[in-house]
Amino acid sequence: MTIQINFKVEKQVIDSQGVGRARAAEFTVPGSLGVAHQIKTPVFMPVGTLGTVKGITPGELHQMGAQVILGNTYHLYLRPGHQRVESFGELHRFMAWNKPILTDSGGFQVFSLAGLNKIDDEGVTFQSHIDGSYHRFTPELSMEIQRALGSDIVMAFDQCPPYPATPEQVQAAMRRTVQWAERGLAVKLKDHQLRFGIVQGGLYQDLRVESAKDITSMPFDGFAIGGLSIGESPDLMQEMARFTAPLLPNDKPRYLMGVGRPEDLVEGVRAGIDMFDCVMPTRNARNGQLFTSQGKVNIKNARYADSKEPLDPECPCETCTNYTRGYLRHLFVCRELLSARLNTIHNLTYYIRIMAQMREAILEERFEQWVESFYRKRQSDVR
Repeated sequence: MTIQINFKVEKQVIDSQGVGRARAAEFTVPGSLGVAHQIKTPVFMPVGTLGTVKGITPGELHQMGAQVILGNTYHLYLRPGHQRVESFGELHRFMAWNKPILTDSGGFQVFSLAGLNKIDDEGVTFQSHIDGSYHRFTPELSMEIQRALGSDIVMAFDQCPPYPATPEQVQAAMRRTVQWAERGLAVKLKDHQLRFGIVQGGLYQDLRVESAKDITSMPFDGFAIGGLSIGESPDLMQEMARFTAPLLPNDKPRYLMGVGRPEDLVEGVRAGIDMFDCVMPTRNARNGQLFTSQGKVNIKNARYADSKEPLDPECPCETCTNYTRGYLRHLFVCRELLSARLNTIHNLTYYIRIMAQMREAILEERFEQWVESFYRKRQSDVR
């Protein structure tokens, strides 16, 4: 049995065709520590693969306004082990994060480690990327691992087809995802845990329709769009997100998995999606690519060596408030650890702030004006 989710759409933008799209909403998760948390959407969720958002403390995440973070079922299963995490009082206490956690199912890691796995109707046999040992994941085990981790939102175990793939390959993965979702629902979770189902179907509209019909007929608390941003062009990804979002119930959260660039978040919200996650802001920060209100900045460029300007004059984060572009470039080219931390603090703050700005604009009925301003201020793609 699942908990009845308390999801409320506060305001929705109606497009020129009379269709409700971008929306500001809120819902409550009961909370594993006995304290309920309200999530206000649209929301970006920083990725904390191994029980940490790389280089960032929970206190810093609180300060920048993070509402939910992600944990990774596959990686935490391998190290330190889900049972060990549970012995510490579940993932919240293990990593000292007292707000909601969403755990993925391990399905995407199975996809990304395609050379190390074998998939059949019962589950997946794979080799560890750490030591080459063999392991077996089933829908039931994925639920058991996430139950032990104690996450607030548990994702169904799914199969993400590759891109490109034939209709037959995508259909087989989609139907397997439906079967696995049914099996996962039979596994009892802890009382506070919500469950989200995942719609697959690749870039084939008919398969997305079929998948959405099957998955949304099950008693999930929210629904995700999976299998995008895996190699297709941004235009194709955005087109399929726009097509799929209206296939999902209007009275439950919609989550676009693994996406993406700031403009992808904007277009996703425009399509009616509530929740997003991606490693891009943290990974790109460590590689010196920073997202600002005026566009992307590659901080390693020599042009910034003597720059006394803040990274982004519109950003209130510690990095932009205290340090110059010249100093940030110095840290990066010297490979100082502080470079990755300051860059990550900024990128995550930027992502979280644009979600908050979109929410405010929707509530104030000026969303399209905000979108126009967002694109106008981005002077160039890479500087």
